Amino acid sequence: MQNLAQTLTAQAINASLADLLLTLADTSKAISQAVRHGALAGVLGATEQENVQGETQKKLDVITNDMLKDALKADGNVRGLASEEEDYVVEVSKDGKYLVCFDPLDGSSNIDINSLVGTIFSVLPAPAGELTEQSFLQKGRDQVAAGYVLYGPSTMMALTTGNGTQFFTLDPNSGEFLLTQDQVTITPDTAEFAINMSNQRFWEAPMQTYIADLLIGELGPRERNFNMRWIAAMVGDVHRVLCRGGIFTYPTDNKNPQKPYKLRLMYEANPMAWLVEQAGGKASTGYQTILDVQPTAIHQRVAVILGSANEVDTCLSYHGQDYSQEPQVD
Repeated sequence: MQNLAQTLTAQAINASLADLLLTLADTSKAISQAVRHGALAGVLGATEQENVQGETQKKLDVITNDMLKDALKADGNVRGLASEEEDYVVEVSKDGKYLVCFDPLDGSSNIDINSLVGTIFSVLPAPAGELTEQSFLQKGRDQVAAGYVLYGPSTMMALTTGNGTQFFTLDPNSGEFLLTQDQVTITPDTAEFAINMSNQRFWEAPMQTYIADLLIGELGPRERNFNMRWIAAMVGDVHRVLCRGGIFTYPTDNKNPQKPYKLRLMYEANPMAWLVEQAGGKASTGYQTILDVQPTAIHQRVAVILGSANEVDTCLSYHGQDYSQEPQVD
């Protein structure tokens, strides 16, 4: 069974990119240990600080963010980084070839109840010249690697470098990430959906109608029953979609007109969209393919609809979109 390093070599991944991905993998092993120690290490609960999004930071948010920053600074291949927990971009090395965007601990509200959390990352090429926020504002199609590490009953990594999506499982005996599923494929049809139903009254009309038709089941226009699943951590919900199909959405809502979207483009939506597309699924904002969105800020938020291709197409048809025949992107 191949380990991560062997798999990257077999795929002829650039050596500097391979080294960076191994650094991210090694850091996630340390994060996995910190998460597993939980209350025993006194890392549960919240701090008195807020991040740039105005969210109260959990202790593990800060700890894992620092772990990733320190590791990437020592790597030598990283020009700069952007994190959910950092107000501004961070310059790392003037000689680095890559930019890394990450959510150090997605689903951190689940920490104190011992539920699923994970690390999401996106790697972009570093442009020449001075490092600024503008350096990071590249479309999702410019990514050279993307993935997440899920800290669950087993620690798993989902990774793409543009050669499909692979699953690796951390072997507790060897301490290695081993390839456990090559060429992950999302089934095009599904009977499962994931959405935060508590926001139903705030959604746009197309999403209201779409979900209502799913809930009616076989008595409605879809003529079959659907099941709802919701983990309240994007990393967990997307992992389920990659494993057995489904549709995950965090749509536009008007609960707070100043913040109509929940998920961040650069370090949540883009990496997850690429993983899903590389597994044969689709990912959209409801009106545009996520990977084609031109970023305007590192903490920009977008609506997200992703998963099984045929079901995403159906959802988009409610929004007046026909993505069943998408144009080729240069």
